[in-house]
Amino acid sequence: MTGRNNKNSINATPSAAPYMIQMNALLSVSDKTGILEFAQALHVLGIQLLSTGGTAKLLADAGLPVTEVADHTGFPEMLDGRVKTLHPKIHGGLLARRDVPEHMAALKAHGIATVDLLVVNLYPFEATVAKPGCTLEDAIENIDIGGPAMVRSAAKNWKDVGVLTDASQYAGVLVELKANGKLADQTKFALSVAAFNRISQYDGAISDYLSSIQPDGAHSLFAGQSNGRFLKVQDLRYGENSHQHAALYRDLYPAPGSLVTAKQLQGKELSYNNIADADAAWECVKSFTESACVIVKHANPCGVAVGTDALDAYGKAFKTDPTSAFGGIIALNCTLDERAALQISKQFVEVLMAPGFTSEALEVFKSKTNVRILQIDLPPGGNTAWLQGRNLMDVKRVGSGLLMQTADNHELAMADLKVVSKRQPTPAQLQDLLFAWKVAKYVKSNAIVFCAGGMTMGVGAGQMSRLDSARIASIKAQHAGLSLQGTAVASDAFFPFRDGLDVVVDAGATCVIQPGGSMRDQEVIDAADEREVVMVLTGVRHFRH
Repeated sequence: MTGRNNKNSINATPSAAPYMIQMNALLSVSDKTGILEFAQALHVLGIQLLSTGGTAKLLADAGLPVTEVADHTGFPEMLDGRVKTLHPKIHGGLLARRDVPEHMAALKAHGIATVDLLVVNLYPFEATVAKPGCTLEDAIENIDIGGPAMVRSAAKNWKDVGVLTDASQYAGVLVELKANGKLADQTKFALSVAAFNRISQYDGAISDYLSSIQPDGAHSLFAGQSNGRFLKVQDLRYGENSHQHAALYRDLYPAPGSLVTAKQLQGKELSYNNIADADAAWECVKSFTESACVIVKHANPCGVAVGTDALDAYGKAFKTDPTSAFGGIIALNCTLDERAALQISKQFVEVLMAPGFTSEALEVFKSKTNVRILQIDLPPGGNTAWLQGRNLMDVKRVGSGLLMQTADNHELAMADLKVVSKRQPTPAQLQDLLFAWKVAKYVKSNAIVFCAGGMTMGVGAGQMSRLDSARIASIKAQHAGLSLQGTAVASDAFFPFRDGLDVVVDAGATCVIQPGGSMRDQEVIDAADEREVVMVLTGVRHFRH
């Protein structure tokens, strides 16, 4: 009974088991991680093994008694393996209800054995289409048919069949089988739900890929049908407001360095607003290569700075707007040490994020049990690889619809800048302009950001008028006791008139960076020359609504 071509019935008795579990298990997996060890454990429990193709060979070569599906059905695999489990002896064994006498009589009449445990994972369609140069033929050949059909049959009949679709489920199932000799209904139902979810994810990936193919064979960025595939991370206490319900979901395959990969080290449960603000802070801070700190309040950066270390960066960021920083979200892209922790602990902070914390830093916050501390690894390659942790697509719900766009992942380089003023920028001004531009990208429109020496000096966000954003940024700087003389200013979109430029220059700015593109660009450039300030155009805007 140890040969691969075992002709015996799957109801045959194994040679050795501490006690007998009267079950038949069908194993047919593409990803064979852990399957041999799992099958060995099933055999020891007395469970009969039925398998296909490469899985059957693996088990037989290891000396396990296994019946091949072709021997069980009496029908050979055909069409290069496309047809092997699509047979009444398989689906009858999966779908028959054990509590319906007519079903069991039909199995007996046709010599069909029940299949009580199904272990299937599917052809690697997602991995195949993710490979550069994947052809349509490659994709089609990696669409599984028999696997999903069996999974659906088993999952539908969950009261009688346990269905496993991922290697991570093996250990828990074995524990339960060893302890009880069977799987509880609750376990089988959970496995069924996971199985239907997996089929949904698989079919969604196929739909996304195929419906993106254009008549000329090229792939559209936007598929003909969008199939969102997200897994729930946790229920939240409430949404943006206390009368709203909420939950956090993550991508099926989350990008490394993204917020949903965070590990919470201490603190209260994260709220909806905590998560939204934390994401804004983390996305901004990880875009810097130097040690940086970002403080966010109500989705807007209220203080951003780079420094020699965490303490230096935090200190500069906090100076921008100490009032707004109260109860804010703080993100660092460098390890938080004790010195910085002691300084940060003096203010009220909702969430504190960093890629690492020293033990001394964590000790500082032990008494502040409500502070939510999140550790998030930077994307592989360090913070220079920050784009790896960004979304490829942004979505926004509208009434009965969805707006979808490629994410704003544009990164401005020095070579992209176009100086249009008579006055030329100094190297220090260029650095301040690039810094201001990077921050403005994360500020809600209309955005005006004053910066100097690697720190924000005044931030004006989310106003209907760019003039008002400029005035608010100036007022905030005054309240913080910061001088705007000699600062660089970034505007996320063009100045439609010269009045916006006049406001920031009156406040003390000596250089300005903006996209350009207005029909009155020349008027604004002339105003810059009149005021003897530097003006640089980027050709790219960063609206953030």
